[in-house]
Amino acid sequence: MSNSLEAIEVNKITLDGKLELECGQDIENIDLVYETYGTLNSDASNAILICHALSGNHHAAGIYQNEERPGWWDALIGPEKAINTNKFFVVCPNNIGGCHGSTGPSSINKQTGKSYGPDFPIITVADWVRCQSMLSDSLGIKVWHAVIGGSLGGMQALQWSISYPDYVLKAGIFAAAAKSSTQNIALNEVAREAIRKDPNFLNGEYIAKGVKPKDGIKTARMLGHITYLSEENMDLRFGRKFQDADSKISGEVDFEVENYLQYKGEKFSESFDANSYIIMTKAMDNYDFAKDDDTLSKSVKNIKASLLIIGFYSDWLYPPERGKEIQVAAIRENINSSYIVLEGEQGHDSFLFKTEKYEEAIKKFID
Repeated sequence: MSNSLEAIEVNKITLDGKLELECGQDIENIDLVYETYGTLNSDASNAILICHALSGNHHAAGIYQNEERPGWWDALIGPEKAINTNKFFVVCPNNIGGCHGSTGPSSINKQTGKSYGPDFPIITVADWVRCQSMLSDSLGIKVWHAVIGGSLGGMQALQWSISYPDYVLKAGIFAAAAKSSTQNIALNEVAREAIRKDPNFLNGEYIAKGVKPKDGIKTARMLGHITYLSEENMDLRFGRKFQDADSKISGEVDFEVENYLQYKGEKFSESFDANSYIIMTKAMDNYDFAKDDDTLSKSVKNIKASLLIIGFYSDWLYPPERGKEIQVAAIRENINSSYIVLEGEQGHDSFLFKTEKYEEAIKKFID
C-alpha cells in the first residue's frame, strides 16, 4: 500500500504589490502556484520550504486525484518519510519565470493583454527567494524551520540563509554549488543555442505566431539529461544494447540509450516552455557567491541557520567539491554546518532518489 499523500490540490495566489528584480525591472501582482502538505501548527513553527530544480515544479509530493504519478520528491516527502508531513507543514512553490502556472514568459502580461514571451525580465535566484518570502508572509510563516532543495533548488536554500538569516533555522543544500562552473555555463549555452536555432523559435515570439520550437527544446533536454546521469549508471542501464525494433521512438535510433534520450526529450518538449528554459538556465549560470574563497566567506558570514550540505560521488555536473567549498567557507565563519558525500547511483539526479543514508541524514537534520 502506498504511503503517498493523496488527492493533492494546487493552490494559486496573487501576491499584492511589486517585486523589484535585480535586473532593475519589476513585476506587479505576481501569480504564484504552490502546494502544501501536512498541517501548520498554531505558532507556525513547523513550516518547511521546498525549492525545486530547473525542470521541477510545485508538485513535489503526493498524488493528484485520478492520477497515479506522484510528485518529483515523493520518495522523501510524506507521512513518516524523511520530511515527515505528520509533523511538518511543507510548502513547495513554482518559481516565477517557469511554465507551470506561476507568472512566466507564457503568461499574459496584464498591461499589454499579450503573453510576455521574450520580453519577460531576467530572473535571478535572489529574485526567486524574495518572491518566496512574499509567499511566506501571505501564509503567516515568520520563520522557516527549514529550507531545502537540490541542484538549482539547493542554490535557493543557500540564498535564503544569506538573504534572510533571521527567517530560516536550517538550510539543506543538496547536489548544489555557490556558483556554476565554466563547464556548466558552456553546456547550458549549447542547450539554449539548440532552442534559438529551431526555426519555430522566432526570436522568442513563437506563442504569438501559434507555433512551438519543440525540436529545440527536445535537443536541449537530451543534452541536459546526459549531464544529470553518471557514466556508470548509463553503462549499467543501457550499455551498448540495441533497441528492440518494435519499441523504437524513431527509425533513426540504434541503441537503447538513444531511444531513452529521444523519449525523454520528446516528453519534455510537450510540457516545457522554451523561453522559460532559457530564463531558468541563465539564472543558474549567473548565480555566483564563490568568485574566490574570501568572497564566499564574506557572503556566508551573516548566516545564522544550520547547514546540511550533501554531495554525491557520481555527480559530475555539481561534484562534491562544490559543496565542500560552501562547507569550508562556513567553517571559517563558525557557522554550524555538516558536509556529507554519498554514493548515489544516478549521478546529479541522485538527490531525487531515496537511499537509507540519504533519508537518515535529512531526517536527523530536520528533527
